[in-house]
Formats: sequence, structure tokens, C-alpha cells
Amino acid sequence: MSCFKVNSERDVLIIVDVQNDFCPGGALAVADGDAVVTVANALMAHFDHVVLTQDWHPPGHSSFASSHPGGNPFERVMMPYGHQTLWPDHCVQGSRGADFHPGLDTGRAELVLRKGYHQSIDSYSAFFENDRTTPTGLTGYLHTRGFTRVFLAGLATDYCVHYTGLDARREGFDVVLVEDGCRAIDLEGSLARAWSEMDEAGVAVTCSGRLTG
Repeated sequence: MSCFKVNSERDVLIIVDVQNDFCPGGALAVADGDAVVTVANALMAHFDHVVLTQDWHPPGHSSFASSHPGGNPFERVMMPYGHQTLWPDHCVQGSRGADFHPGLDTGRAELVLRKGYHQSIDSYSAFFENDRTTPTGLTGYLHTRGFTRVFLAGLATDYCVHYTGLDARREGFDVVLVEDGCRAIDLEGSLARAWSEMDEAGVAVTCSGRLTG
């Protein structure tokens, strides 16, 4: 893994979806998901600029298995925008499950970006919804602020972190994923596919101990 010196002017840290429902005991718990909290907090000490993302679904969201008669969590269905994995109800707006993990240092964030709030479409990436064309506005925010390199950590490696990394590259940003600051769901080989796609897209990988600045 490479070492990276953080540049206070051009670098931004994006912490993806470190929320109660993705941590142990949550509705869509990622194994060992709460282990990223300590790493995320330590990472923030290296950065002057931090963005947090937050899954923020309305009740009865179209990605919930409960919204599809006979549907079961983790099945795949065809939606107008393509294949969609069905999930347990999670990160419902205003619920405790949608709250950030209580140990996460949210006070460091300059922006909290909510995603997945449109009823009929899911949003893994912090940049685009799952149709890959509807923007969240994050690209414009980062460009306006003058950031050119994105560091990523959070949940889950093979879904929201993965798609955020791919879209950040597509939008012209350099991207570094901090591996020990992430955990994965690994659903039917999703983690291996995510690593392969991120490598092909030019996403660099490091660990928190290899950052300076």
C-alpha cells in the first residue's frame, strides 16, 4: 500500500454511511461495522475538510423488500433503472437506525449529504442515484470548493463506498480508499467484484497508518 501526504487545500475525506442500521444490532448490520468508527475519527485529524453521507430513506422505499409482495431481503429485482437488490427496511428518515453511530465525531463535518430519499430509486453512491445519471450535487460542491482528491472510508466497502469511489473517478477526482476504515457486506461475491472494479477505475488503496499531514 502507498503512503499519502494529505494536502489541506485539495483533499477531502468522505465518510460513508456510518449509521446505526449498518452497525451491529442494526436492521442491515455490516459485520464488524462499528469498528470503522475509531478509524474514521482518527482519520478526521488528518483532514481540514470532511463530508459525511447519510442514507435517508422514506418509509416504504422501493428498495425495501417489504415494498414488494413476496419479495425477500437480498433478492435482486428489475427496476426501471436496472437491477436492484432488495434490502430490509433500514435508515428510515427520522429513525434511530438512520442516525449516525453515536461514537462518530460528526462535529468535524462541513457537509452532511443525505441520499436515497427519493421514493422510487435507491442511491448507493454519494454522487449519483442508482440510475447513474441523477446527481446528488456533490460533484459541484467539491469542484466549487477546489477539491481534487477524495479519501473514502465507511460502510459498506462493496456497495456505497464502492459506488462512491467509481463515481468520484468518473467525475475526475483522484480517489484513495482507506481500507481499514471500511467493512463489507460481501453478498454473493460483491466484495471481490468491488475491488476489481475499483482497481480498474484507478482507485488507490491505503490504510490509516500510511497517511501523514
